[in-house]
Amino acid sequence: MKNRHILSHKPWFLGFMIAVLITGVILVVNFARVGYRSVLCSSIAPNSRADHDFAATPSQLLAILHYATSRVVPQQSLAEIKVSFDVLRSVSPCNFLVFGLGHDSLMWSSFNPRGTTLFLEEDPRWVQTVLKDAPYLRAHTARYRTRLSQADELLSSYKSQRECLPPEVRLRGNTRCRLALTGLPDEVYDKEWDMIMIDAPRGYFPEAPGRMGAIFSAAVMARRRLGSVVTHVFLHDVNRKVEKMYAEEFLCKKHLVKAVGRLWHFAIPATGNDTDGGWSSGFC
Repeated sequence: MKNRHILSHKPWFLGFMIAVLITGVILVVNFARVGYRSVLCSSIAPNSRADHDFAATPSQLLAILHYATSRVVPQQSLAEIKVSFDVLRSVSPCNFLVFGLGHDSLMWSSFNPRGTTLFLEEDPRWVQTVLKDAPYLRAHTARYRTRLSQADELLSSYKSQRECLPPEVRLRGNTRCRLALTGLPDEVYDKEWDMIMIDAPRGYFPEAPGRMGAIFSAAVMARRRLGSVVTHVFLHDVNRKVEKMYAEEFLCKKHLVKAVGRLWHFAIPATGNDTDGGWSSGFC
């Protein structure tokens, strides 16, 4: 999602394939409901709410048009996209939190029809630009308290700050832990997220916020969920030192289930599922 204006080597092909995937989602959802609808059709009038429920969402239709006609396509490769797509196909409709707002946002939203897909973006002007052309997307501005140049120091010092450690660690209002994202909308803290995608904020120059806070906060969100549930966390750009270092510290290699290209997929159990040391013993 960074380098927003860079084109891929074969934008027409990737855009076409994304449009095909989105169309496939619509077809799968509709065919899966055919049996249900056939039972109801004798008792429900045409053009009723049931017809509306089976129709493609505005976001899906806009996404097909966009990716079928645009040369500006997502930064992730088709193989990387398919990793998240396969999980979304199995859990949608779900709660999907995405760090970053970019040329792939319509795609992610359309993959989760009738679920909640929320985007967090560091640049308020970019939020306005994207929402102007895609008003069906839901996005908020996120403020980060870190700089990429602080990554090593933050990693080496967080264990000395009680507010950064389990089981006390919280996100909302936790200003004493610099890695905690504290100023997000209440919805982010109140909702339990089934999937989290981390492809932002920027992390390729020293003054950039870096993804340290996003990775740390995603780990806290996943671990603090209630019940025997798993949160799927996807981290992009793991070829970079900071992303890889923080993933191993907070998302944990033991929870890594798939690696494709520059994308890692983690399946992180909630606190109640942890039987190998307990949440109180640390993140990993």
